[in-house]
Amino acid sequence: MLSPLDWFFGLFSLDIGIDLGTANTLVSVRGKGIVINEPSFVALNRKTREPREVGARAKEIWSRNPKDIIIVRPLRDGVISDFEVTAAMLDYLVRKAHEQTWVPIPRPRVVVGIPSGVTEVEKRAVLDATIASGAREAHLIEEPVAAAIGAGLPVLETRGSMIVDIGGGTTEVALFSLGGIVLSRSIRVAGDEMDEDIVQYMRNKHNLLIGEPTAERVKMTIGSAYPLPEERTMAVKGRNLVTGLPDSIDVSSVEIREAISGSVDIIVDTVKDALDDTPPELIADLMESGICLAGGGALLKGLAQRISEEVNIRVWVADDPMTCVARGAGRVLEDYNNLRRLLVGPERGSTRH
Repeated sequence: MLSPLDWFFGLFSLDIGIDLGTANTLVSVRGKGIVINEPSFVALNRKTREPREVGARAKEIWSRNPKDIIIVRPLRDGVISDFEVTAAMLDYLVRKAHEQTWVPIPRPRVVVGIPSGVTEVEKRAVLDATIASGAREAHLIEEPVAAAIGAGLPVLETRGSMIVDIGGGTTEVALFSLGGIVLSRSIRVAGDEMDEDIVQYMRNKHNLLIGEPTAERVKMTIGSAYPLPEERTMAVKGRNLVTGLPDSIDVSSVEIREAISGSVDIIVDTVKDALDDTPPELIADLMESGICLAGGGALLKGLAQRISEEVNIRVWVADDPMTCVARGAGRVLEDYNNLRRLLVGPERGSTRH
């Protein structure tokens, strides 16, 4: 039973859903939708290790490599690699969410999306970081479950549905029926690995050294997983490894498709592996409803077409796929009594008021 103080704070507290992503962190507030979409970057003072900038500003600084600032990505492969920095980032995001609302008392109830393959230690780290950021309650939900809810899939119904959530650090494939995960696959191959593939390709094929921010822009501009109706080219700037001087090279979408083909093949094979273990009755459901793509990786040109051709099932991209996990986490808070059973792990409550 809630104490009078807990009841009072509950009246004035925000309900916040967070997609704690390797590449981007999104915050959804109950009744307001997505209020924050920031890159998962933190700029620290090199000497004191105190946070200087968080989010988009920190990512902008990242590409400039200043001497007195360290740029940290506190999440790698979907899990926390630096607890203190993650707590500082969450604190910044929660406070920023409060600035956009009328709620006077910063005591939110928070649901955080996590990859399905994380360990119990990693789960506790996320819960502790969330409570350290000032949350009244912290709950966890597996990212593919949150993404499926955000994409509008019928996860509570008997008929089967499947989602492929491709983020920055992980790709999650999950099959649902009757409110549970029938099977899931989690691999640490996603958008970041594609960026690294492009960096290595430019180095090996063109002797051009580029950074991850440039590789990401190339991927988003001309990257594809399937031949385009009209192939494109793009000027890529970097440092020539032979001369040591600045250089610019025109690269085609065909080359970039070749560069990221290894990572794309792994994702496709993971979907095939999941389908191979899917019960026949649910395969019939999937042939009617199709497979849903979510996450930032779903925006890769031609990926849905490539997977559909490989598995012989219709594949479609969710509306606004990058926000599916955050919207799903927020949806759980809106319909908490019905959807709370989809949460995983022990909840964590703060004793500080």
